[in-house]
Amino acid sequence: MATARVSIQTGDFNLTEEVDTLRHGDKRVGAVCTFTGTVRDRNDGLSVSSMELEHYPGMTEKAIEAMIDEAFVRFDIFAARVVHRVGLLQPLDQVVLVAVTSAHRGESFKACEFLMDYLKTQAPFWKKEQTPDGARWVDARISDDAALAKWGLRVSNA
Repeated sequence: MATARVSIQTGDFNLTEEVDTLRHGDKRVGAVCTFTGTVRDRNDGLSVSSMELEHYPGMTEKAIEAMIDEAFVRFDIFAARVVHRVGLLQPLDQVVLVAVTSAHRGESFKACEFLMDYLKTQAPFWKKEQTPDGARWVDARISDDAALAKWGLRVSNA
């Protein structure tokens, strides 16, 4: 049975288990690249006590699946996995995992970065931070759009 490529969940994930499952039994794999994003305690100069993530069930998974399909077109990779948490998270909590396998590190690095850049700007997630000044919604940054543009994709979010 194939492992799901996308999981949206409230619970935490185990990086070691995720990587072991992704590369299990595939003797072609010479490289595994992962990115794990965590909640920071500061953003835009303000202290952050928590972050709440919301998503549009069904649409979010479909959008991320399309991103993974595009990564397979662009890069010579064997497998990819995206786990993204939703709900109330605290500083130090893991938020997102992107993991990619390939024969060589270059393709894994590029595909992992591509998927993360795409996720930051195009995945339908909404983030709300709790700060000393109250709650605030977090918008995509111009730098996130610039990161996506280096892949030949242009979307203005910020």
